[in-house]
Formats: sequence, C-alpha cells, structure tokens
Amino acid sequence: MGDARRRPLKTVTGVSGSADVYADALDPGRSTVASAIEIAKLAEANRFDALFAADLLSFGAQGAIGAQEPLIFLAALSAVTSHVGLIATVTTTFHHPYNLARLFGTLDHVSNGRAAWNAVTSSLGEENYGDQDLPSPEERYERATESIEIVNALFDSWRPGALTPNGHGGAVLDPTLVHPIDHAGKNFTVRGPLNIPPLPQRRPVQFQAGQSEAGIELGARFAEVVFTSLPTLEDAVTYTKKIRSRATELGRSEELPLIMSSFHATYGASEDEVRRRVRERDEATDFEAGRLALADMLGGGIDLADLPLDQPIPERLLPDVQSVQRRRGRVEIFSAFARSGKTLRELIIVAKDTGHWAAAGTPEQLADTIAERYDAGVLDVISLGGLTDPRTRDFLLNGLLPELRRRNIVGNDYVGATFRDNLELPPLPPVG
Repeated sequence: MGDARRRPLKTVTGVSGSADVYADALDPGRSTVASAIEIAKLAEANRFDALFAADLLSFGAQGAIGAQEPLIFLAALSAVTSHVGLIATVTTTFHHPYNLARLFGTLDHVSNGRAAWNAVTSSLGEENYGDQDLPSPEERYERATESIEIVNALFDSWRPGALTPNGHGGAVLDPTLVHPIDHAGKNFTVRGPLNIPPLPQRRPVQFQAGQSEAGIELGARFAEVVFTSLPTLEDAVTYTKKIRSRATELGRSEELPLIMSSFHATYGASEDEVRRRVRERDEATDFEAGRLALADMLGGGIDLADLPLDQPIPERLLPDVQSVQRRRGRVEIFSAFARSGKTLRELIIVAKDTGHWAAAGTPEQLADTIAERYDAGVLDVISLGGLTDPRTRDFLLNGLLPELRRRNIVGNDYVGATFRDNLELPPLPPVG
C-alpha cells in the first residue's frame, strides 16, 4: 500500500435477499426494488463501503428468499447512489464468460466504477439449465478458473491509449491497441476482444465465495476479496494463513486476498437484554424445519427426522466430504460442529446462522469481538445485516458503527472515486 497505516475495516450490507421484495410485488404502485433503494440510500448515508446482492437459482425452502437477478437489481441501485460499491453474486457454472464480461463491464460503466463480481460455482439450480446433473465440484471449479481467466483477458483486451479524447468532446479509437484474446480451452472458445469501452476500474473488483480445497485454490489465484464462513477466530486464522500462503506461492501480493466475513449479531442494550433476546431466539426455533436445514448444511444426503434432539448425531451418519457434490466448505464446518459433541438441538440452533460468524452482546461487546479478528489480521471486510429492522438498525447505526469508528477500526468516509479505490486494494498487474 505504500505506507504503514492499517487499512480500515470495510463494511458491506446485503440487498435483494429480503422478503420485502414479495411485499413490494403485491403493491401495484411500488417497484420490487423500492425497499432496496431505501436500504441503499441509508447505507450510503452511513458510509457503508458496499452493497452485496446474493443469488440462488431455484425456488423452494432456500430459493424463495426474495432474491432477484443481481446485476439488473444493482444497476437500478447504481442510479440512486454515488459512492457505495455494488457486489453482484453471479455463477460461472451457468453463464458464458463473454456475456459475464459484457454484463459486469456495463455495470462498471453505469455506476462510474463501482462494480464487483462475487464469483460462485453454484450448488443449486441445475434443473433449470438442462437435463444434466450438477457437475462435480472439480468440474465446476475447473470451469470457473477458465471463465475468470477469459473475463480478465477480455477486460485487458483494451490496452492503455486505445481510446483517447479528440479535443472536441469526442473520442479517437486506435484499433491497433484493441487485441483479440484468441482463447481456446476445454470449456470455451472466445476470440475477443471485448466490444465495450475500457472500464473505469479496468476490472471490476473480484470477490469469490468457496472454502473447499478447490475454492481456496480459486480464491488464492484470482480473488481480491474472499467471502467466507468462519464461525470461530481459530477458523479465521487457519483459513487466512492457508489462502494467503497459497496466493503468495502464486506470486500475488502478500496482503491478498482480503478476508470478508458475514457477522450475525444479536444486539441488546444490556447483558440482561442480550441473554433474553438469545433465549427468545432459541425458543422460537422450529426444530422440525431445522432438521431439514441442518441436513442441507451437511450436504443434503442425511436423514435426521427420527434422531433425538438432545443427543449428538451418530458418527456413522456424517458424510464423507469428498462424496458431497454441493458446498463442501459448509459441510466441513457442520461436520466439525457435530464431531465436537453438540446435540442435534444445539446444531439446529447453530444452523440458523448457516455456518457464519455469530455473536451476541451490547454494541461495545460486539465491537470487542470484531476488534479481536481485525487486530489478528484475519478480517478486512465485514458484512453487517439488520438495516431492514428498525430496532436492529438503531443498534447498528447508532451503537456498533460509531463504536468501531471511535476505535479507528472503521473509516468515516469514502476515500476514492471507485470501489477499488475505496477498498484500498493494491494495483492490478500491468496489462501486457
């Protein structure tokens, strides 16, 4: 970075995954992006660094959460914001890389340099893309690697100086500086070059989600930020060392990739209130639905219907991770929880946070928890939910964020014109 100042912790909040989308859809006078516009404006007013749009590709117990197509959704939000970054989750498994480059390049243009791509390989949705089974994790990550290589080559197909001003409000194109990429690989043949102008950020910021061995390899190779499920500090330390060591072996900057974790917080104004809110949340658990949700966290091939709630899951029922086709990183997390001796009841409660980092406390106590990871160097970007709920919003905006800023952990304002600038990322490698 060029100086000794520690990069402030960057903040993200989610949009597009709220059930408010369904309520908006019932109002003929209201757009289904209306609730997200309110959140986007609130996030920018409070200097969140980015909005994160998740995605799922099928309907059902997991799919019906209000998610809409992330790129179109965030393009709409770009028109009502000026500074906040726009992170779209889009799969490589069911998209062609030339289309991905055009879509993300256009989002970067319409937002004036605020686009980011959270690349995923998908664990659901194959039934909507033909009559084939979901490809194996190895095949999905192989395709993802080739896709990202192609997309980056397309973004870099415009060399510096290819497009210059003519002095009269127009532009001069030097076609000798716009090069085909001539890619011919296992999954794709793409001649190129990209047929949209060079991007404000040159490339959108590259996020990546996936914690299996193949996911770590992909993130170490390409990601500028990795979106992780790291429930404990020990998990965070182990993962960060592993992925950054591999990134260094691949010749990347020692500070990459940045580590992003989603923080699931239960707030209270006092310790007594915190205990009460945790108890109420636990007591509200639907344990029958929870059995299904936990089975999904364990790969989907396990039947928990008849197991007693107050005993651990028998070891014989836990899956061999390498045999699981979906979300192996999540399976590893919950298999470890199960082997630690937690009862089925405890595991179902833990599964409500889907393997993410969760804590309960007053804003000051939660700031301590965040500071521990930040000071350990295993937290660079944090996803903070709760802006849709008035009470949680108050704790977040008037409690936790001010406390983090008082401690100089989170910054007070945007620091650059683009999302890449605001994340204070190291420069991209030279084109050539």
